[in-house]
Amino acid sequence: MSPIREARRAGFLLALAMAGLLVRSEANAAEDATTAPPRVFLIGGSTMATFPPERPVVGWGQRLPEFFREPAMVQNRARSGRSSKSFIDQGHWAATLAELRAGDYLIICFGTNDSKADDPARYAAPRGEFRANLERFLRETRAKGATPLLATSVARRQWDEQGRFVEPPSDWVVVTREVAAREQVPLLELRRRTVELETSLGPEGSKALHLHFPAGQHAAYPKGATDDTHYCADGARRVAALAAAEIRRLGLPLAQWLKE
Repeated sequence: MSPIREARRAGFLLALAMAGLLVRSEANAAEDATTAPPRVFLIGGSTMATFPPERPVVGWGQRLPEFFREPAMVQNRARSGRSSKSFIDQGHWAATLAELRAGDYLIICFGTNDSKADDPARYAAPRGEFRANLERFLRETRAKGATPLLATSVARRQWDEQGRFVEPPSDWVVVTREVAAREQVPLLELRRRTVELETSLGPEGSKALHLHFPAGQHAAYPKGATDDTHYCADGARRVAALAAAEIRRLGLPLAQWLKE
């Protein structure tokens, strides 16, 4: 083979090699894009919210990142004391919606504060404004190309004198289930799961999920606390574990990002 033809052949092979590298590079970039972890936004009230470390109260959304392989996936936008109504009225929903993008998830958990009939800033009638708010969250989330998930509100620790767990009926929980079924939205059954958790621990053992401590134990509560609604760090972690288990039970694509 002549030197000229040999040079041409070498140049041709080099060009092929470079083209192959380029194709592989583009394929790898595409693969990385499709396997990048989605973001998981949370909206709700205090049992889900994140609190400063000096507070003994912890929301289950604060501990949910511990159950994902990429903890930064979880973006907790829940706000203490908010109902679906006040979350919207105070601009928290608009701010969260502006962050959402295609491929994200949104877990929606309201109902407890919506039931406060003596507080017009928060009250949302279950089959009126509350239902409309849930439908709005779903509609606007889907419009951004994100996937909404509904979650029933968690149970409050409540036992009667005979040592039986008390679960008062909640129209807000019922409506959450109805909206999930009608709109074909995955539902995290946190009400049922937390009732099961509280019941399994019994009247005394279930105190360990919540804020039960004497005066002087925590600077934030100098007089002590008996709070059967909010969670301590361990209680929040156990409820977060229930939420992760629900994501897995539902067979959602998001489940692939959960730790084994």
